[in-house]
Amino acid sequence: MSKLNLDQSLIEKARASASHIAKDIQSFIDQHTTVAVERTVVRLLGIDGVDEFGTPLPNIVVDSIKRNGGLNTGAAFFLGNAMLNTGLSPQEIAEKIAAGELDITKLAIRPEAEVRAKVEEYAKAMVSRIKTNREKRSEYLSTHGEGKQPYLYVIVATGNIYEDVIQAQSAAKQGADIIAVIRTTGQSLLDYVPYGATTEGFGGTYATQENFRIMRKALDEVGEEVGRYIRLCNYCSGLCMPEIAAMGSMERLDVMLNDALYGILFRDINMQRTLVDQFFSRVINGFAGVIINTGEDNYLTTADAVEEAHTVLASQFINEQFALMAGIPEEQMGLGHAFEMDPNLENGFLLELAQAQMAREIFPKAPLKYMPPTKFMTGNVFKGHIQNALFNITSIWTKQGIQLLGMMTEAIHTPFIADRALSIENARYVFNNMRDIGDEIEFKQGGIIQQRAAFVLKKAAELLEEIQSEGLFATLEQGKFGGVKRARTGGKGLDGVVKKDEKYLNPFISLMLENK
Repeated sequence: MSKLNLDQSLIEKARASASHIAKDIQSFIDQHTTVAVERTVVRLLGIDGVDEFGTPLPNIVVDSIKRNGGLNTGAAFFLGNAMLNTGLSPQEIAEKIAAGELDITKLAIRPEAEVRAKVEEYAKAMVSRIKTNREKRSEYLSTHGEGKQPYLYVIVATGNIYEDVIQAQSAAKQGADIIAVIRTTGQSLLDYVPYGATTEGFGGTYATQENFRIMRKALDEVGEEVGRYIRLCNYCSGLCMPEIAAMGSMERLDVMLNDALYGILFRDINMQRTLVDQFFSRVINGFAGVIINTGEDNYLTTADAVEEAHTVLASQFINEQFALMAGIPEEQMGLGHAFEMDPNLENGFLLELAQAQMAREIFPKAPLKYMPPTKFMTGNVFKGHIQNALFNITSIWTKQGIQLLGMMTEAIHTPFIADRALSIENARYVFNNMRDIGDEIEFKQGGIIQQRAAFVLKKAAELLEEIQSEGLFATLEQGKFGGVKRARTGGKGLDGVVKKDEKYLNPFISLMLENK
């Protein structure tokens, strides 16, 4: 039953428009690949490490294929062919390419069926490894259990993975359910993934496979101690979106920031590149059992939360459809929104409640990711703590799934352990005392909350109808999301997009979609 008395036919219309938008883009995605997609395939086939200059071997392999005009056939095809010709493993082939001893685009082409069979042999082994990780997570959840939703989600951001471990374990002992290791500033703009454990970063820590492994081990250890499974979150966005998804799947990450539009709008990454990359990243996340977090909350950092609330809902509809196309079930869709109304706005809390309840009713199975107040945090820690309490009340009232806890020291510094402890205490107090408030209270018929939700839904449906008519690329060029305009041929990474040819090979998409 809808507490907001939402127009169900309007919801269906909006969802249908979003489906048309996603299908239109999917036809483009299916015809193209990118350097990031191909590096991901290379990693999933077992290639890792760096050369003597620190250049990642996946980059070396894919750059070599691209330089010789073979990228549209796919790295998997050339690696499979090279394995048949040389008898070497993918890792050995990569090392020979790095040493300048082998050009796999110049080898005699073996029968296509043989190449595919050889590649699938390695692909199936990796798919099995990821499936084992998924089963391991399920085993931990059944033996250790986990915290109730909304999951208490906190960040660590020291720049040093070993310091992050100390802070993460401390947060888990204080009650956190999800630890997000914030990435160092600017990593999303690197067209390669750094290698190994890292101890220097600005505003966060480098996302590397070794850092993932170190933190996963640390959280498993503290999970044993507290008797609760602790989920690990990182960021597969930017120019290496699918690569980071692959590394996360190999190291059993549980949550990934993974939005279809975020990189376009907020990092000026080319829209064609991002939309192709997001599909493969989501196929991997879906298969690995990873909950994706989308980034609609970021719109409200550049646009007004009252005036542009409908763009948040429209984007949630679009992200939902892109996720479904990549095989992600609704239960793994942490669709994003945020508590970002101006605190001086009269009845702002009612508007926040309307927005949160609307998202809950429209996406009933999704573990919605709710973001805290940041835009209007001033450095007044006492007022900030109250703002976060109102945010927590909205979350428990509307049954959100993932609660990124607000820090009273937002706008002052990266959280100290004590700051994080106070935020967890605040949320636990509110959640415990108001656990069932949403089941006890109904909204006034035709009141402020119902009217606000109806208004936002109507505007979102109208926007989605416009996008369906004009196309998503044109909409992004016009700046209808977050007030940010982007050019179809502008931004970073367009030179890494190519059209597939008839021999193109990527075995992982079908293997992962068919073996969930």
